[in-house]
Amino acid sequence: MDTIASLFSFITWPVSWVIVQFHTLYGAIFGDDTGWAWGLSIVSLVVLIRICLIPLFVKQIKSTRNMQVLQPKMKAIQERYKSDKQRQSEEMMKLYKETGTNPLSSCLPILAQSPFFFALYHVLSAIASGKTIGVIDQPLLDSARQAHIFGAPLAAKFMNSPAEVEALGASLTDVRVVTAVMIVLMSASQFFTQRQLMTKNVDLTVKTPYMQQQKMLMYIFPLIFAGMGINFPVGVLVYWLTTNVWTMGQQMYVINQNPTPGSKAQDQYLTRLLKSVTAHGEVRGRTRRNTVKRIVAKGPDRNDIERKFITGLAKLGFAAQEDGTVIKSETAAAEAEAGAAQRRQQPKRQTKAQRQTGAAQAGAKGADSAESDSKTSLQKQGEKPKPAGKPASGSSRQAKSGQRKGPQRPKHPSKK
Repeated sequence: MDTIASLFSFITWPVSWVIVQFHTLYGAIFGDDTGWAWGLSIVSLVVLIRICLIPLFVKQIKSTRNMQVLQPKMKAIQERYKSDKQRQSEEMMKLYKETGTNPLSSCLPILAQSPFFFALYHVLSAIASGKTIGVIDQPLLDSARQAHIFGAPLAAKFMNSPAEVEALGASLTDVRVVTAVMIVLMSASQFFTQRQLMTKNVDLTVKTPYMQQQKMLMYIFPLIFAGMGINFPVGVLVYWLTTNVWTMGQQMYVINQNPTPGSKAQDQYLTRLLKSVTAHGEVRGRTRRNTVKRIVAKGPDRNDIERKFITGLAKLGFAAQEDGTVIKSETAAAEAEAGAAQRRQQPKRQTKAQRQTGAAQAGAKGADSAESDSKTSLQKQGEKPKPAGKPASGSSRQAKSGQRKGPQRPKHPSKK
């Protein structure tokens, strides 16, 4: 880890400068040598970096959605050119170019954060070793080494020896407890972030291998970060926990305000939008108007959730317009009522078991009817119907299966 961090040493000076500026601000409030001053400086560094990465996050969302839409086409290309890998790659690149999709865009926020993450790790490692780095001079170094977060020094690690922890002025138990709690919270936030993406913001009408891969990553990533976390200093754990919480909140906002079409989140969003239109008689908010505008523009290509929303508006007497607004329309309400009446008149679809039961009952009724008709015809001819179960006697007895017709040979006395 130290070797990797040294590769990003060129950015340690800007990172250390930003931390020192925030430390000056928080030190005036909480004290220069407190864990609050240094801990909040790291948190503020995360917030500043994530605000700068918002455009990349938006690009990541668009790329992820485009990849979900393209999965059926990608699978068709793989099946068509499965024996020609070169042609398969060419067709994939052509598809990406036509749709303006970049598969690496979903990794951009993580890749952009990596230099800052390793630079911070390099700074904290230097503090743990008692070395000045960047703009952190000896007085700031001494202050940072005295700062503790819930009894754990910023530069302490879960795997430190008792002697190393004692040199930082803390106990091994405090360091192990604090780092273990932070590792669990870091892994849990990573898992919940991925889980809400898979359960709420995925198009449920498209089943692709991409969804299975994301589901596997939902369980693998937290385990990876938990394994790496035991070698992270407390300050880096603060950084990573903060960025995970930020990602979780940012993603929650996007899911609630701009969900993926066809997902469970879209159904919940359009339900809330329908209630808002019912209460106010209009579409309030630019974002909501843009949503209605996109649904209207789709026309017959709308999914079931979007058609349900348009039908709900029509039942309320509203018609969605191309600019995203709604207007009162008696025609829309009449058409919706006529469609509902037509659906009520249609017979309910029977299950397979009900259809089999009905066929059996019809067959039994047919057999009873045939037997009744036979009895009626015999009675009209003056003949009495023969009781069932009694064999006919004499020459009128029918031969059983496997026996010859005509007179039978008498049985041997021993067989009587």
